[in-house]
Amino acid sequence: MSSPPAGSRTPARRRAVGAHPAAHGAETDLGRTRRARRINRTLAAAYPDAHAELDYTNPLELLVATVLSAQTTDVRVNQVTPALFKRYPTAAAYAAADRADVERLIRPTGFYRAKAGHLIGLGEALMARHDGQVPEALEDLVDLPGVGRKTAHVVRGNAFDHPGITVDTHFSRLVRRWGLTEEKDPVKIERAVGDLIEKSEWTMYSHRVIWHGRRICHARKAACGACPIAYDCPSYGVAGPADPEDAAALITSPDRDHLLALAGLDG
Repeated sequence: MSSPPAGSRTPARRRAVGAHPAAHGAETDLGRTRRARRINRTLAAAYPDAHAELDYTNPLELLVATVLSAQTTDVRVNQVTPALFKRYPTAAAYAAADRADVERLIRPTGFYRAKAGHLIGLGEALMARHDGQVPEALEDLVDLPGVGRKTAHVVRGNAFDHPGITVDTHFSRLVRRWGLTEEKDPVKIERAVGDLIEKSEWTMYSHRVIWHGRRICHARKAACGACPIAYDCPSYGVAGPADPEDAAALITSPDRDHLLALAGLDG
């Protein structure tokens, strides 16, 4: 049974804590696939506006912002990129940039010396290999300075509409907490989850999982009792409080009332 639709005040169905078959290794492969897709449908109702939370207007800006997002928050990146993008609007501009100036602009994002080197190197590589344009191919993107598979999938999925699974810390933590995979290596996680979710959904599924990790399924204490996917989660009541009132207090995002409604709770 899936969670009730948005707007419902009927308490969402819950299992007893620790009672989900996946918590005991008793779930079939087919059952896991069906559950993963059911979770995706519920997350789609929970986060209809899910998207990359980095500000950008073109592929180069998204690439730069994603490189800067390593070891910091999207909010912090969005604070520095307006001035950076205005001063360096093209790959050629980054290639010819003064390193000290770039470091000054991006310093609040942390690791600014290494990141400045990546941005200048990106500009040089894009000019030398791709006529100053951001390439679409995965193998071309990961060959650029400071760009790994996570960054490549963010750019491909959001700038070029190529489906991809973005395995960041939230994504890795949640799919393992949900028992969708036991893998720890990001590439193995990407492939394991990709086998469960329809390819056309990969990019949006990544956004939804990341949003859920930031809003409800927190690392230290998840809002289990107010979670719309509680019935499908083997960690329900283990990762956080099962009591609805205690759990609801952990949700502070602007869409709180909508999320509580989806879980069958009053705001």
